Amino acid sequence: MDVEILHPTALEAGDIVSWRHMIAAQPAFASPLMGPEFAQAVGAVRPDARVAIWRRDGRAVGFLAHHLWPSGLARPIGAPLSDYHALVAGEPFDARAALAAAGLGALRFRGLVDPLGMFGDGTHTVHEAYVIALEDGPDAYLEALRAQSAKRFKNYRRLEHKIERELGPLIVGAPDHDQAAFDQIIAWKREQLARTGMHDFLAPAWTSQLMRNLFVAREGDLQGLMITLRIDGRLVAGHFGVRQGAVYHPWIASTDPEMGAYSIGQIFLIKAIAAMPDLGLTTYDLGPGHDHYKAPYALQRRRIGEGTLTAAGPSGWRARLGEGAWRMAGASGGPLVGRVRRRFETISDVELTLGGRVRGMAVAVASKARRSGAASEG
Repeated sequence: MDVEILHPTALEAGDIVSWRHMIAAQPAFASPLMGPEFAQAVGAVRPDARVAIWRRDGRAVGFLAHHLWPSGLARPIGAPLSDYHALVAGEPFDARAALAAAGLGALRFRGLVDPLGMFGDGTHTVHEAYVIALEDGPDAYLEALRAQSAKRFKNYRRLEHKIERELGPLIVGAPDHDQAAFDQIIAWKREQLARTGMHDFLAPAWTSQLMRNLFVAREGDLQGLMITLRIDGRLVAGHFGVRQGAVYHPWIASTDPEMGAYSIGQIFLIKAIAAMPDLGLTTYDLGPGHDHYKAPYALQRRRIGEGTLTAAGPSGWRARLGEGAWRMAGASGGPLVGRVRRRFETISDVELTLGGRVRGMAVAVASKARRSGAASEG
């Protein structure tokens, strides 16, 4: 196979069509995050965005949208916003040899989708992501959720009636194009990240600009979508993310901190599910993580992989050394090493300068110390 590396804005129309056909042929690839449109959206704010295109007899057979670290390690394009990523292909081929041909030492992934089995079971651990998929309409779906946890939903109904009695009716905005509401949802999320000691992935210019570009987009297959919940005009909760066709993938889930006693985030999701048909949505893909929040609403699961695929031959030697060091550290440090690695990768993904990465790690250490101190005092 031949391979070509280019910036997403340089994709030719024929390659975009081929990429879309591969997406359409595999239901597992059905996500706004795995197509050429997302790669181009990230490319508009990241000069280091790249797409590797593998060709056989001049015909494109695979695409990998990525960023390349100086170490030769490739990361999925738009990480950590790319909760799902893949080497999108129309037919299986040797992925290790393909990485070597592209000059990539390894691909480090945390949300791998691999329906063709090109990565092999030994390259990753498997996690679950949570998917709301309507097949018989929202009423049937919500009834299935109630049957699964009647006590939980009875409590949500009680809280909803309490809100309406004390504060006013709950109104869903779908879609909501209010700039002030968008800014507030982002602000609430950043406050939550600071409060919980997580890295602020919304602070860097590229993530902020990407979300704003998508929020104002009104044309094209890939657009931002904000869904809000208000009480008497007051914003109390919202989601923002990307949609393509009938599939929605929210990135930001925010609630008014003053509404915490009402479980407003859970009530929001019930309202959002009911609004899906009017939005033309059949899939509300919640992605991985935050199991306690997402699992009660998702009747479907998506299996994704976390790990590293090293390139064949000499190209992958440095990556294999690095992976060996992490495995040795994990053998002695247990789950803590995995958490440290994920934190380091998140910071390195979003912070594009050395200074930003150093500051990010310093904040992470300080936040950990504060939480440990508070726990010991408690």
